[in-house]
Amino acid sequence: MKLYLRIAIVLLIFIVGFGFVYEFKKYYPQPSGETYQLVSNWPQFPEGVSIGQVSGVAVASNGDVFVFHRAERIWEGEELGLDLIQSATIFVLDNETGNLINSWGANFFVMPHGLTIDKDDNIWLTDVGLHQVFKFDRDGNLLMTLGERGISGDDEYHFNMPTDVAIASDGSIYVSDGYGNSRVAKFSADGKYITSWGSYGTETGQFNTPHSIAIDSHGQIYVADRGNARIQIFNENGEYLSEIKSESIGRPWAIRFDNAGNLFLVDGGDQNQFWFERARILKLDSQGNILASFGSYGEETGQFIWPHTIAIGINGELYIGEVATGMRIQKFINAPN
Repeated sequence: MKLYLRIAIVLLIFIVGFGFVYEFKKYYPQPSGETYQLVSNWPQFPEGVSIGQVSGVAVASNGDVFVFHRAERIWEGEELGLDLIQSATIFVLDNETGNLINSWGANFFVMPHGLTIDKDDNIWLTDVGLHQVFKFDRDGNLLMTLGERGISGDDEYHFNMPTDVAIASDGSIYVSDGYGNSRVAKFSADGKYITSWGSYGTETGQFNTPHSIAIDSHGQIYVADRGNARIQIFNENGEYLSEIKSESIGRPWAIRFDNAGNLFLVDGGDQNQFWFERARILKLDSQGNILASFGSYGEETGQFIWPHTIAIGINGELYIGEVATGMRIQKFINAPN
C-alpha cells in the first residue's frame, strides 16, 4: 500500500475517532461538581406489587415519597381514550426504607403525568388523557378539579394535555398546559381562572411543550420549555424576565427547587434509539451555574431511560422517576467527596 494512502487512512480514522469522542462527551457529559450516589435496594415493594411508568414524584413535609405512575398502562404518544387504569396509580413510600405505606388512585386516571405537593401537603395531579388537574388530600380524597373531563380546549375552563402544577405561597395555581396547548394558565387558590400566557413557537414567551413548572423563593415562575431546550422565567403575571439555555443544560424535562434556592433539572435529551442519549441530572445555583451533574443513558442502576420527573427530599436526597421502558424510581443522596 502506498505511503500516501496509508497516511490518508490514518487521518480518516483519527477524524472519525475524534468525532466519536466529541459526540460521546456531548451526549454523555462526565459527572462533575458535588457527588451523588445511588441508594441501593430502594424502594422495596411487597411481593406481587410492581410499578409502571413513573411520571411524577414529590415529597410530603414528613418525608413520605408520593409516586404517580401508570401501572399497567403504557403510553408511547398515541391518542388516548377514556378507559381508566384499574390499579392504584399513587404509591406512598417511606423515604428511609422505601417500603410501601399506602396506595390509592385506582379507577380514576387515564394517563398520569405531573405530581406536586404544596406546603399544606395537598396532592396536585395532572392527567393528560382526561385534560384535567386535580387536588387531593394525602389520603386520596378529592378536593378540587380543574378542567372538563375528556374535553380539550384553550379557554379558562379547559386544558389540552396539562403537564404539571406549581403552587405559589399565596395559594395561586400555575398549570403548564402542555402537550396540546403551549401556555401557562393561572388560577386563584380557590380555582378561579385569572390569566394565561404563551403560544406555540420559538420566540420569547412562546413554548414548545411546556413540560414542567416551578416557583422560586421570589415568586418567579420557571417553565421547562422542553421542545425549545430552555427554561423560561416569568413574573407572577406572566411577564417574561429571562431564560436559561445552553448545551450544558441540554433539554429540560423536569425542574424543581430545593429549600436553599438551588434548581434541579432533568436533562432528558431527545431519547431516540439511533444515537447517544442525554439522560442526567443537573443542580444549578440561582445564577444558573452548574453545581453538580451526574447520570447517563442506560438500563443499569444509577443510569436513566426517559427520566421524566424529579423531587427533592427533606434532607436533600433526590428521587428520579422514569417513563417509557424505564419504569422505575431511583433515590440518590449527596455524598461528600
